[in-house]
Amino acid sequence: MTSESHSFSNGRYMARVAALGAELCSLCDETGRELIWSGGAWPRHSPVLFPIVGRLLDNHALIDGLDYTLTQHGFARDRVFRWVERTPTGCVLVLEDDPTSRALFPFAFRLTLSYSLDDEGLHLRYDLANPDSLSVLHASLGAHPAFVWPFQPDTQKTDYVIDFEAPEPESLAVLSEGLIAEGERPSPVSGTRIQLDDSLFENDALIFMNPASRSLRFHADKGEALVFSWHGFEQLGLWMKPGSDFLCIEPWQGYASPVDFEGPFEQKPGLLHLQPGAQWCAGWSVRLGD
Repeated sequence: MTSESHSFSNGRYMARVAALGAELCSLCDETGRELIWSGGAWPRHSPVLFPIVGRLLDNHALIDGLDYTLTQHGFARDRVFRWVERTPTGCVLVLEDDPTSRALFPFAFRLTLSYSLDDEGLHLRYDLANPDSLSVLHASLGAHPAFVWPFQPDTQKTDYVIDFEAPEPESLAVLSEGLIAEGERPSPVSGTRIQLDDSLFENDALIFMNPASRSLRFHADKGEALVFSWHGFEQLGLWMKPGSDFLCIEPWQGYASPVDFEGPFEQKPGLLHLQPGAQWCAGWSVRLGD
């Protein structure tokens, strides 16, 4: 156990979380099989998306009449979180506003991430609080875990499917240079299943704006499935970099700006609006199973 990262286990799973970005860097089963992408063509593992998800037009936010620069997915993934608790089966980290964050995003906030392992797998909880006694906190928050694909021995990427909890016939959002564009993208889900292939991601992420499901199974024809569930988040993104061996399963509260949105930041679609003293929570869980 070091100040830079914390490793923990419950016998069935072993995990490692870094203070930088409060990022999940490793999740292995009892055989040592790694389930989290180790980096490469995409250098991250499971970044925290805050205080925005996706991009803003020209990376600019107009807040109280002043222009602020916020790059894609925000700054939390590149900040060092403070350890609150480290135990044999989990950890808690927190990031709070400071002069550095307020130069980019002039709001008070407290973002707490709680990791825990039990017989049902790994659980991650996000608690976002507005400690300001006067001002509303306008922000988005999202998860971006990247899972090894393929993760079963002797399988190919095209052997894998995603089975959703419920049918997902609704059209998907369209991205243009990272922004939400006009139009719709037909759902690639047939009933409850997507047959996975790199070509699905040639035009960027699959964005489900109002998914009916709150869980899915990522699996090949043989071996265990990776069972992923989420709560509190309203959107879901699926993404990979064509040619790479990972799949990101991304629950979001918020999304990129529309291509024509130039209004004040607080009017941006998809934001949370936390009143003074209010708190919002969400989370996701993952395990291996049938």
